[in-house]
Amino acid sequence: MATHDGSALQRAIGTARVRILPFLILMYLLAFLDRANVGFAKNVLQADTGLSDAAFAFGAGVFFVGYAIFEVPSNLLMHRFGARAWISRIMITWGIVSACTAFVHDASGFYLQRVLLGLAEAGFFPGIILYLTNWFPSSIRSQTVGAFYFGFPLALMLGSPVSGLLLDTTNPFNLLPWQWLFVVEGLAASVVGVIAWFYLTDGPAKASWLADDEREALVAAVRAEDAQKRAHGPVSVTAALCDGRVLMCCLIYFVMQIAVYGVVFYLPTRIAAVAGGHVGTKVGLISAIPWVAAIVGTFIVTRLADRTGRHRIWAAAMLTLAALGIAASTQAATLPAAVAAFCVAAIGFVSVQPLFWTLPSGYLAGLAAAGGIALINSIGNLGGFVAPNLKAAAERWAGPSAGMLTLAVVALIGAGLLLAFRPRPRLAASPTSAPAARP
Repeated sequence: MATHDGSALQRAIGTARVRILPFLILMYLLAFLDRANVGFAKNVLQADTGLSDAAFAFGAGVFFVGYAIFEVPSNLLMHRFGARAWISRIMITWGIVSACTAFVHDASGFYLQRVLLGLAEAGFFPGIILYLTNWFPSSIRSQTVGAFYFGFPLALMLGSPVSGLLLDTTNPFNLLPWQWLFVVEGLAASVVGVIAWFYLTDGPAKASWLADDEREALVAAVRAEDAQKRAHGPVSVTAALCDGRVLMCCLIYFVMQIAVYGVVFYLPTRIAAVAGGHVGTKVGLISAIPWVAAIVGTFIVTRLADRTGRHRIWAAAMLTLAALGIAASTQAATLPAAVAAFCVAAIGFVSVQPLFWTLPSGYLAGLAAAGGIALINSIGNLGGFVAPNLKAAAERWAGPSAGMLTLAVVALIGAGLLLAFRPRPRLAASPTSAPAARP
């Protein structure tokens, strides 16, 4: 009977992967594209609106203030109303708000639009992390979340040339190229949000597309794991928000995001500077190369981490790799050297993120998971606000290379925090699962 159950569980997991993950990757691709496209539009947006470098840096980062304010309430509402309805709502509203960036004409309008975009998108990412914990057991969660994270590099791999192409267009519908960029990419998210209402399934118990034995096996596996989590972690929202491990995860994720967004916001302009051109189709294509490397690296690293169970150690190693790549990018005098440095950095800071999420999702369940994961993401993503401002400040004080070197030091601090973090005791392995994660 155990063999039959194990076989049914593996079939259910395989079917769920094929059914759910490609659509979630598409959603994350659009989410990240609508965050990062401001980096592609930077130069022309500033030229047309008169934004200073300091105003752009503040506006690029203030997105995360609105994002943080509504993150926990949004995730609790998703827990109440279900993933299908709430994630659909998030995508539709953020797409509309992102498209409205086309109407920005000055600094105050830019700031307001970025705050509203953060409010609209709040809850999407932690909602998806929570959604994945309801579908996939911990023994394969690193590679599952890693697959979802492909949306991040894909957004910059595919979005880079698409954004560059849109910026090279000539006044479509009497819009400036940067306005057209925001309209097209914003409304694409709203369209996918409408589709999500019809496509997503709230949980395994409602999955009519699974066979009966597959559905029963997956529901039983997820429920058994949740019961183990409740024995080791907080069981209420309040307890989760005050839990020392959750707060430590907030700090680690905050440091990680400083490194991530400091590079994401400025990669296209850095490539353009080394290549001696403007941010257009050519730079977009070149900027896609590090994200191809990140997809390959994340695919390999997450599987190795699940096989060994040492997610925390692998995460620290990848964040160290990111620091080395970021530092090397400051010394790159040629285009191949700059691209190679950014490839190393991208592999490090993309692969570290799914590894990191195995830590809090390993002991949070139910409402505690909804609140705790959202808190980690909301505080952590404030690093996206700090990153461009920290980089700009370092460059004002110590010269052009100081900004990226500061981000490299921050990444190393994050690696040290990961090594210092002590998660809960490992879950007991089920007969049909791989070895459970070890510290």
